[in-house]
Amino acid sequence: MRSVVKSLLCGAAALAMSFAAISGAGAADAYPTKPITLIVPWAAGGSTDILARVLSEHLTKSLGQPVIVDNRPGASGNIGSATVARAQPDGYTLLIGSMSTHAMNPSLMPNMPFKGVEDFTPLGLLAYVTNTMVVHPSVPAKNVKELIAYAKANPGKLAYASAGSGSTNHLSAVLFAKMAGVDMLHVPYKGGAPAVVDLVAGQTQLLFSAGTQTLPHVKAGKLRLLAVTEAKRSPLLPDVPTVGETLPGYELSVWYGAFGPKNMPAELVTRLNSEINRIMTLPEVKAKMDSIGVETTTSTPQAFGKILRRDADRYGKLIRELGIKAE
Repeated sequence: MRSVVKSLLCGAAALAMSFAAISGAGAADAYPTKPITLIVPWAAGGSTDILARVLSEHLTKSLGQPVIVDNRPGASGNIGSATVARAQPDGYTLLIGSMSTHAMNPSLMPNMPFKGVEDFTPLGLLAYVTNTMVVHPSVPAKNVKELIAYAKANPGKLAYASAGSGSTNHLSAVLFAKMAGVDMLHVPYKGGAPAVVDLVAGQTQLLFSAGTQTLPHVKAGKLRLLAVTEAKRSPLLPDVPTVGETLPGYELSVWYGAFGPKNMPAELVTRLNSEINRIMTLPEVKAKMDSIGVETTTSTPQAFGKILRRDADRYGKLIRELGIKAE
């Protein structure tokens, strides 16, 4: 009798699991049944916003529901990101996040409203920003090796600009200084634009910044491009070396990625990842982003999650070791 009851119970459990699987698949197939909000935690007009609007346009077409970009700037991206961290994991509130919001802010700022890794579901890596190393033409260095030699011969005199303490510009420079064994002077600004203006004017001598801000001045002959900071050469600048070619192990990659709240159903994650990857490979999307110095890419959610955890550990350790605090 007991074996019969046990058999019936096992059969009922298996049937329930089958129904749950069918129900979950049906929910994923039906998704979405209403508009989706895609939150950008920065103001309109920047490269992140442009990327989000390109993505939303194509997602709207393929998913059959409006994907509405909602700009919620403030607190270095924390306000908009926290909104998504608190949302229901039903796929209707998504985020375009970045290396800074998820891998840097948690170590830079006290009283964070979210955990950069644990409170989100990685959906897919979207793009890399071409991050450049440029100097004012008055600096007698034509490459990274010569810049290191110049900095060592002039300790504390080479001034580098940044968009503020704790910015990616700042982190790029302190990582460089640490690995090269040089002493440089940090000059923080309130934003990337004034940092570039003063570099062009010769008030500072060095800057690590997105190519969107520096390359027009390089083309005009007002700045000299020495390298890019990613692990490999950018296809947008194939003749420009990486910093790591001179300083082995140096890498700082500024990425953008799509996230949802934690605990999103696997079926939705798989579907959204597939749509995002398809869109990021479209020729018109690639051309649009190439034009502003942003290199589109694709990944699985799992691979993106590994990148997120790696960068959070790496940059978090560096920030703590150097005692860097956001302004």
